[in-house]
Amino acid sequence: MPVPITDLPRAQRPRERLCALGPQALSDGELLALLLGQGKRGASAVELALTLLAEFGGVSGLASARPEELVRLCGVGTAKAAAITAAFQLAARARGGALPAAPLLRAEDIARAAYPLFSGARVERLLVLICDARNRLRRSVFVAEGAIDEVAVPVREILNTVLRHDGRAFALAHNHPSGDPAPSVDDRRASTVLAVAAQTVGLRFLDHVVLAGEEWRRAAPLEEMAS
Repeated sequence: MPVPITDLPRAQRPRERLCALGPQALSDGELLALLLGQGKRGASAVELALTLLAEFGGVSGLASARPEELVRLCGVGTAKAAAITAAFQLAARARGGALPAAPLLRAEDIARAAYPLFSGARVERLLVLICDARNRLRRSVFVAEGAIDEVAVPVREILNTVLRHDGRAFALAHNHPSGDPAPSVDDRRASTVLAVAAQTVGLRFLDHVVLAGEEWRRAAPLEEMAS
């Protein structure tokens, strides 16, 4: 029979060990158990955590798991799945550091700002980077998610999102889960449409980048490629 964490000596409990020794002293299973809070019938939180790690191939695999995949495992409800997903997203954002103080002047700046937010993404997602009048990043908002290598570009939603957050300029980033960052003709067409649409509402469209892992490419507007 599994031993509940509450029945362990206090010095052996993950929470007490973390407070006494620091998080670096805990195993992956113990850290995850603290996120889970409790286990399931017949298994402690640590045992459930170890089951999750084994199911998804360790911490890196678990970081890429989607909430609906997590809840398929017995003992992991919506609340636990949400907590795990949120924790990994916070870790990804922390690795990316604070929002850059420097303005987004080049496609490279946009790719660097967007990259941490796509950590673990396995479907194509569309990100709007909203900037102030000096092109300084104010907020990043995902506006669409689609099947692998297929996501619609909701022009009206993008513009409304920028205006709703008092933006003056914006950039676009999306990922190619296939691993190939080369922009498609549709990607370039989206850049063309957005550049024109932005002008009609008094916004500046900065650029559009495609991410694939640690690589990226610029999705230049069609007319720019033709010139």
